[in-house]
Amino acid sequence: MKHKISRIEARLNHVGTILILHYGECVKVKDEDIDWMIYHIIACEPGVTTGDLAAASGLDAAATESSLVRLQKAFLIERTGDAVRALSFGESLIRTQIKYSDDFPIVFENGVIKEKKRLL
Repeated sequence: MKHKISRIEARLNHVGTILILHYGECVKVKDEDIDWMIYHIIACEPGVTTGDLAAASGLDAAATESSLVRLQKAFLIERTGDAVRALSFGESLIRTQIKYSDDFPIVFENGVIKEKKRLL
């Protein structure tokens, strides 16, 4: 996979802190920074695999998976098998409304939008 972002490497030190080497400078980062980096790789490479994400980011498989879980929970990405893609603004918005609105007339189940069953 050719990566369009500058060369990035990440290392896990002995206390579990992620350090990213970017342009020769080592920077301690938060989970949000890792998520931002992973999201940008996904946005540049639609359909990228989890393994390719780990390789492109320099993160280990566990850190990559943790980031993907957070991004999916925030309705920013969708995973289909091993492939990952960024959701459009509209897709993200509708999924957020479905999840958090009790009176929204539709539900999202297994990738299908369905009419919500009404209790009479």
